[in-house]
Amino acid sequence: MKKGTKILGASLLAGSLLFSSHSVMAIQGENPSEHAFDNKVIKRIDVEKIYQNLSHLAVNIGPRVAGTQSEQTTVDYITSKFKEYGLNEVEVQPFQFIKDYKHPSSVSLKVNGRNYETAAFRFSNNTPSGGVSAELVYAGLGTTAEVAHASVEGKIALIKRGTIPFTEKMDNAKKAGAIGVVFINTDNSTPLFSLPANESNLPVLFMKKSDGDELISSLQGNNLTANMSVEGAEFVKATSHNVIATKKPMKNKDTNQIIIVGAHHDSVSVSSGASDNASGTSIVLELARVLENAPSDTEIRFITFGAEENGLLGSKHYAQSLTKDEINRTVAMFNMDMVGSKNAGEFAMFTYDGKPNTVTTLGNSAGTRLYDAIPYNQIGRSDHQPFTEVGIPAAVFTYAPLEPEYHTAKDTIELISKEKLLKTAQVLGAAVYQAARPDTPALERSNVAPVPVEAEYDEDLHL
Repeated sequence: MKKGTKILGASLLAGSLLFSSHSVMAIQGENPSEHAFDNKVIKRIDVEKIYQNLSHLAVNIGPRVAGTQSEQTTVDYITSKFKEYGLNEVEVQPFQFIKDYKHPSSVSLKVNGRNYETAAFRFSNNTPSGGVSAELVYAGLGTTAEVAHASVEGKIALIKRGTIPFTEKMDNAKKAGAIGVVFINTDNSTPLFSLPANESNLPVLFMKKSDGDELISSLQGNNLTANMSVEGAEFVKATSHNVIATKKPMKNKDTNQIIIVGAHHDSVSVSSGASDNASGTSIVLELARVLENAPSDTEIRFITFGAEENGLLGSKHYAQSLTKDEINRTVAMFNMDMVGSKNAGEFAMFTYDGKPNTVTTLGNSAGTRLYDAIPYNQIGRSDHQPFTEVGIPAAVFTYAPLEPEYHTAKDTIELISKEKLLKTAQVLGAAVYQAARPDTPALERSNVAPVPVEAEYDEDLHL
């Protein structure tokens, strides 16, 4: 089957998740036993346990910056809770990341012997000692077509700012074989800009508009040689961790499928991260506790990710470490991010590509049964994105619009809503159980088996 178009196997074929014609009214009927199926999970969810874990993360530990001792303390705590809840297969997955950058000690640009004032981009790579000398070529705005037309291979590309991001321009030049990039600003300043924290970046400098325009004019019909030097830059590395707890399916019912339930455990440095994201982490722990003893025909992996705030690094590392077989067998990734603030908006789902998938249908079906329908829209910026990029259906659950305390010191436990924590845990617990529980003919013939309800796209839904 084509990547991104998976259909759940034995666990949902009877309900035909993606092709059911059941209406919302069929789910919201007056049948007094309509929640009997979900009660197997939601009755066991204890919001006080969620709050206790949240309090420990946000108050006892506080800011949980990736690569610090406080993150290690967080990882140890999460690992101990998974084991306390009966999940014996717990893996701590370390990964290195670039935590900081020491700016170059010297940068220079000479063209035909003349020095130009420049500034290095943050996370620019170094040139070899003494710099690199090569032909300078003008590549317009740095689009794929323009760098190809400029024949930048083995040369230094001169590129104007505008239209597309600096990163995309650099990547286009790099793929075309450039050995360095000089960006031209739209005014006569050279402010500090940043590239992604990646050691494979090119050496990248920034110059004033007046100087850049002069060079573009000089290149008309002439060959110019540039010497570009970036020296003393240093990428400062640290280690972060993902924590993975696996619940195996019943041996005689195994569908060979995998469901992932995840949230990031790190926070920004200025915040205790009560909502962002001790809330999501604590619900992952509670769902692990509740579902550990629930019968299932599907493997469930409960994961907390490190270094989300550094660019989704933990989830990227994990998703890219999966084998092709694991990717093909993973039918849903449920992500939670900022699901606890009193000051946030309404319950919502977001997919990276803006398309509905297995997760949005399961989430909306559970939401409709227990509370109300859950709309979805498009956004990345959280740990569902790397899973979509490798071909796994994924969505993030949050409350939109986000609370105004986002990424500030005011994201504290005093603003946590137990009602929102409980709603999130119940909806995701019911959604995961719908997909993971073993099928029986008796259940499928009953009046309590959940039926799918496709989620609706809400164009006005924004973070």
